[in-house]
Amino acid sequence: MSKNAKQIAKEWVDRNEARLMEISDAIWSYAELGYVEFKSSKLLADELEKHGFTLERGVAGIPTAFVGTWGSGKPVIGVMGEYDALPGLSQKVAPNKDPIEAGAPGHGCGHNIHGTSGLGGAIALRYAMDEAGYQGTVKFFGCPAEEMLSGKVWMVREGVFDGVDAVLSHHPSSMNVAGLSSSNANNAVKFHFRGKTSHAAGSPEQGRSALDAVELMNIGVNFLREHIIQDARIHYVIEEGGGQPNVVPDYARSWYLVRAPERDQLDPIYNRVLKIAEGAAMMTETELEVDFIKGIYNKVPSLILSEAVTSNMREIGAPEYSEEEMEFARSVADLISAESKRTILWKTKRPEWEKLLDVLMDSSVPDAWNDGEVSHGSTDVSDVSWMTPTMEFSTATYILGTPGHSWQNVAFSGMSIGHKSLFFASKVIAATAIDLLTKPDLLKAAWKELDRRKAGRVYKSPIPADLDPPLDQWKK
Repeated sequence: MSKNAKQIAKEWVDRNEARLMEISDAIWSYAELGYVEFKSSKLLADELEKHGFTLERGVAGIPTAFVGTWGSGKPVIGVMGEYDALPGLSQKVAPNKDPIEAGAPGHGCGHNIHGTSGLGGAIALRYAMDEAGYQGTVKFFGCPAEEMLSGKVWMVREGVFDGVDAVLSHHPSSMNVAGLSSSNANNAVKFHFRGKTSHAAGSPEQGRSALDAVELMNIGVNFLREHIIQDARIHYVIEEGGGQPNVVPDYARSWYLVRAPERDQLDPIYNRVLKIAEGAAMMTETELEVDFIKGIYNKVPSLILSEAVTSNMREIGAPEYSEEEMEFARSVADLISAESKRTILWKTKRPEWEKLLDVLMDSSVPDAWNDGEVSHGSTDVSDVSWMTPTMEFSTATYILGTPGHSWQNVAFSGMSIGHKSLFFASKVIAATAIDLLTKPDLLKAAWKELDRRKAGRVYKSPIPADLDPPLDQWKK
């Protein structure tokens, strides 16, 4: 009698831990920003190819996006992996802030683990299917530029996810949970103002300051904040503000991110931001160019997939940690204030969160508690979730109370605690996918739930058909 398919998958991950760790650490060291993850994406794609996957590279007009396919026929189970880093978060594997190279990128969201856990899950699933004789197709989606530039929304627009019956994904976090919160839709946009230079002291009347326009726009948007829904968010940076103070700057540029829980809530806020930009240009007699970067939707959660993932997490069992690992965790925890940890845990709204105040690494596997909640963050996983039942679950990679996008995340993502999170997640992905392959009623229920949650709403790509991915953002 052949082995249980889930056992085959778990044993494959156990045998290949060293290779998965090697891949994750390589991507951690590459620390490539969105759309320039050339080494990271090639490493993952090449590894899939070694294991019999057919590769389609450069999908959706993005050189670092790819799809690896193994098997044939229905059902088609998708697994996603991300691998972009964040600017300015370079960090050694150390329990204190210590950059490898000051100002360089680092994996402050753990995407080195994200891409590799998806890879491990997809390959383990492929061997389990082969040995158990299961029919179906495994697709691994190599997804670049999740941070800010949202590679998946372009992939969705180009039909890359069409025909997929369900999608699984994993993200490092501080808890083991298949969450059910939605997320904020968002638009990213740059505002270019062009004026006229002059001597700021000798002939200021001849100048038209582009920087004035940027600042007046920022003031207008800051006044707007009082008159938008509470859960909306607006953030900006000034990317270019002039050269020196005695020259009236003829060019300035800001980069805005506008968020709201639903697209139909976001659009009117965004339109008001555009009006403020136009007003700033009129006040300063400068010219305005609006450079729309991308837009994404809010996430549609899946209780059916959450329950399946949670069941497999409990069956597999969360990792255990060595004394050396816990000492590393304690050293990091010493640098996070009790007040900060309390606030972060309180914001999760997890039942009895107070009991976690003295816990370092959370080894529990709770039921998802946040159905109906909206995360203030955003993700391009959301656009996939409108196409097919989708679940991006999290596993404990960082100590409780760790702030997001931090040097602490980078450190944990490059050491053994992060590796254990990766192995655990790979097994959960493969085991849950096996459930979806072998239990047709599970997939039917997931699709029925998706239709119910969409409530007749139809996805329309938030990016224009003629807009190309912003591939040059980090090549400057």
